[in-house]
Amino acid sequence: MQIKNYFTYTKQSLKSAFSFLFILLLTAPLMAQETALINLDYEKPKSYTIESIEVSGIEYLDENALVIISGLTIGKKINIPGDDIAIAIRKLWKQGLFEDISIGVIGVRDDNVSLNITLKERPRLSSFNFSGVNKSTTETLREKSKLIPGDVVTENLMIRTKEIIEGYFVDKGFYNTEVEVIKKPDPKRPNSVQLDIKVKKNSRIRIDEINIIGNNEVKSDKLKSALKETKEKAFIRPLKHADELAANLIKDVVTFKWPKVGKDFSDYFDKSFRMTIFKSSKFVPDNFEEDKALLIERYNKLGYRDAKIISDSVYRKKNNTMAIDIKVDEGNKYYFRNIKWVGNTIYSDEALDNVLQIKKGDPYNKELLETNLSFSQNGPDVSSLYMDNGYLFFNVEPIEVQVENDSIDLEIRIREGDQAYLKNIIIKGNTRTNDHVIVRELRTRPGQLFSREAIIRTQRELAQLKYFDPEKMGVDVQPNPIDGTVDIIYTVEETSSDQIELSGGWGYGRIIGTVGLSFNNFSIRNIFNKKSYQPIPSGDGQKLSLRFQTYGAGYMSYSASFTEPWLGGKRPNALSVSIYHSKYAQTSYDYSVDPTNTFAINGLTVGIGRRLTWPDDFFQMYMGINLQQYDLNNYNIFTFGDGTGQFNNFNYTVTLNRNSTDQPIYPRGGSDVGLTVELTPPYSLFSSKDYSTMDDEEKYKWVEYHKWKFKSNFFSSIAGDLVLSTRAQFGFLGYYNKDIGVTPFDRFFLGGDGLSGYNNMDGREILAMRGYANESLTPNYVNNSNLGGVIYDKFTLELRYPLSLNPSATIYVMGYLEGGNSWDSFANFRPFEIYKTAGVGVRVFLPMFGLLGLDWGYGFDDVPGMPDAGGSQFHFSINQSLD
Repeated sequence: MQIKNYFTYTKQSLKSAFSFLFILLLTAPLMAQETALINLDYEKPKSYTIESIEVSGIEYLDENALVIISGLTIGKKINIPGDDIAIAIRKLWKQGLFEDISIGVIGVRDDNVSLNITLKERPRLSSFNFSGVNKSTTETLREKSKLIPGDVVTENLMIRTKEIIEGYFVDKGFYNTEVEVIKKPDPKRPNSVQLDIKVKKNSRIRIDEINIIGNNEVKSDKLKSALKETKEKAFIRPLKHADELAANLIKDVVTFKWPKVGKDFSDYFDKSFRMTIFKSSKFVPDNFEEDKALLIERYNKLGYRDAKIISDSVYRKKNNTMAIDIKVDEGNKYYFRNIKWVGNTIYSDEALDNVLQIKKGDPYNKELLETNLSFSQNGPDVSSLYMDNGYLFFNVEPIEVQVENDSIDLEIRIREGDQAYLKNIIIKGNTRTNDHVIVRELRTRPGQLFSREAIIRTQRELAQLKYFDPEKMGVDVQPNPIDGTVDIIYTVEETSSDQIELSGGWGYGRIIGTVGLSFNNFSIRNIFNKKSYQPIPSGDGQKLSLRFQTYGAGYMSYSASFTEPWLGGKRPNALSVSIYHSKYAQTSYDYSVDPTNTFAINGLTVGIGRRLTWPDDFFQMYMGINLQQYDLNNYNIFTFGDGTGQFNNFNYTVTLNRNSTDQPIYPRGGSDVGLTVELTPPYSLFSSKDYSTMDDEEKYKWVEYHKWKFKSNFFSSIAGDLVLSTRAQFGFLGYYNKDIGVTPFDRFFLGGDGLSGYNNMDGREILAMRGYANESLTPNYVNNSNLGGVIYDKFTLELRYPLSLNPSATIYVMGYLEGGNSWDSFANFRPFEIYKTAGVGVRVFLPMFGLLGLDWGYGFDDVPGMPDAGGSQFHFSINQSLD
C-alpha cells in the first residue's frame, strides 16, 4: 500500500492511523519521533544504504559526534521500516541532552536514502545564585554543588544539587533545612536558564540524650565517653533536681543509709550538669558509625571480647532535639590466664614478660596485647626490643589456644629471623640544605644493624634543625630479604628558616624599635661565591644573626652572633661567637646636642656546645666565656656612687640541658629541662682589701657573683593535638663576700611581655609574666629605685590547640594559668607567695618572622604602690619572649 504522509511517536502521545498499529508496537518504547516525508511502502520493509545524514536544531553540540553516537553512518545498510532508526533514537536519548528527537527520511534515490536528525536541546545553565546563607557558606556551596555555567539543566541535575546542599547542612546538624531550586529562563540568552537556590537552614537539631540499653556491668557515662564525635548537648540545671536531692538526702539520713548519701549527690550532678568540651552535639551519621565501633573497642579493653551492638535508633523529640538509643549485649568478661612464649631464642620468657606487662588475671584486652607486642607509644614493646637490635624480619603472632569459662590461654609465637644490616641511606627533597648537613644528623649509617628507634630518632633530629616541614617528613624502609639488608629513604620538604624581626616595644616610658635578621641555614664558606647568593649563601647549617635596637639618640644597641653547629665537621661541637655594643644617654630630647651623661656596654661571648651520650643522648652541655665592660659617665642609674666609673664582668657559664621534644614549633610530647650556672672569679677572696669601707666604684669595679637558673617544660598530649605544657622557672643571684653583697648588675626583672628593651643593660634579665605591667613584679630598693630581684620563681600551666600546622603559617591557641614573684633577698624568699594570673592567647609561626604572639591576661593580685599593674593586660611577644 502506497501512502504519502508522515507519522510520529512521542513520549506523550502516538499520532497515527490504525493501519500503522504494527509499526507503532515496534517503536512504542522510544521517547522520540520518526518522520517519513516521501512515499514508502511500510508493508514491505526494504534495505537501504545511507547516502547522507543531516543534523538540525542544535547550537552547542558537534554534528559529527552526534552522528557517531547514533550509530547511523554513511554507507551503512538499514531496513525501513526496521529497528535501526529506533536504536539510533534510543542512543541519542540516553545522552540526556535533548528534550525531543526525530529522525526522518528526506530523500530516496534507487536503494539509497538520505536522513535528517532533528533535535531540540535541553536548556543550558547561564548562572546560579544562593539566597538565605551568608557569603562564606555561599562560596562553600558553590564549590560543593559543582555547578558550572554551560551545564545542561536536567531534572536530575536539580535534584542532585538539592541533595548536595541538604547533605551539607545535615552534616552540621541542620536536619530541618529546606532547599528549593527554581528554574527560570534567562532573558538575555536563548535556550538558557538561571537557577535560584533558596536555602532555609532553620534551627540546628542537637543530640539531647544518648541512652545505652543493656549495659549491666559498665556504666553508661564510661561508654558515652568512648564516643568521640557523638556527644550529648551540654546543660547546667542546678535547681531542676534540687528538690529531689533534698528529699533523698533527708530520707537516707533519717533511715541511717549513709552509703546512699554519696550516690544521691552523684545522681544529682549527673542530672543537673553535663559539660561538653571541644565537641558539639550535632549528629553526623558517618561519625556515629565510627563511634559505635569505638564503643565496642571500649568494651574490648575492659575484657568484654564478645560485646556487640544489637540495635540502635535515632529519633526526633518534641523539643526539636534528637535522641539515640544504643542496645548492647555485653557478653562475658574474660581474663588472661596462661601466656606461653614459643620460638624465642634471643630473649628469655622473663624478659619478654617484663616488656609485655600483662599478668595472669588481668582483664582480657586485645588492643593492649597488640600494642605491647607491636607498637607502644608509652614504652618499649616486644617488636621494638627485636627491631632495635637488627631483627627487621622479626614476626610475632598471638594465638588463643584455649578459652575456658572466663579465662583465655595464649601462645605467642615468635619468628626471630636474621639480623638485617643497613645498606643504602637515601635522602630526597633537600633542595637548599646540603647533604652533609643532613647526613651528620642521621642515626642510621650503612653497615649498622637496623634499628627502628634510630629511625625515629633521626626524624626527630631532622625536625629539630627547623629547615624542613616536620609534618611532611617521611621514611621508607625497603627490606632486601635475599641478602639480609635494608635500604632507608628519608623524604624531606624544605621550609624557610631565615627570620626577620621588626618590633616595637614599650619600656622606660619610650617606644623601642628593633630590627633583626637571623640566617639560620647560613654558609660562610660560600660568602665570596656570587652564584650561591639565593639571596644569601645557605645550606651549611650555620647561624648568623644581626640585631639593632633604638628609641633615638638616647639609646642605641647593636649585636652580631655566629654559630657553627659542627666545628670541624666531624663532631656535634657547636662554636658560637657574639659581640654587642650598647650606648645609653640621659638627654633632654634635644638630639642636636651631644649628650654628656652616657652609659656604654661592650660585650664579647665565646662558647662551645656539645652533645652528650650520658646519661642519655638527649643531653647537651654548653660552656662559655663572657666579657662585659660597663662604662658610666655621669649616668646615675644605681643607688651607689656618682654614676661615673668603669665596671668589668668576666664570667664563666655552663649549661646542662636535656631536650627530648618531638619537634620545635608545636611539640606534642617530650620535655625541655635545663640548669645554668654563671660564675665570676671570687676576686675579693684573693684580696686583703677592706670591702666594708671601700667606695662603690672600687667595690664593684670587678663584678663578682654566682648565678643559678633552672627551667623546665614538659609537653603532654591530652587528646590528639590538644597539648598541655607544664613549665617551671627559678633563678637565684648570690654573692661570695657579705661585705660586698649582691651585685647591682645581672639582676632579675619580672613582669610584662619581655619586650621592654634594654635586655643587655647592666646584664639584667627581662622575665615575662602575663597579666601584669612590664617589670611590675620586681622588688623596689632604696630611693624607690627599681634595681631588680635576686631570686624569682614562675609556674605555668598552658593548654594548647593548633588551628593550622602548615609550616608557612603554624597557628595555635591557648589558655593558661600562671603565677610568679621575685624577691630582694634569699631571706625574704617565699616560693608560694606568688602573683596569679590567667588568660588566653594565640601564637603564629611565620618562617620569616619567627613565633609571634598576642595574649590577654588578667592579674588577680594587687601590686603594692602600682594600682594599674594588674587587671586586664594585653601582651605582644616575639620568639617566645612570653614563654
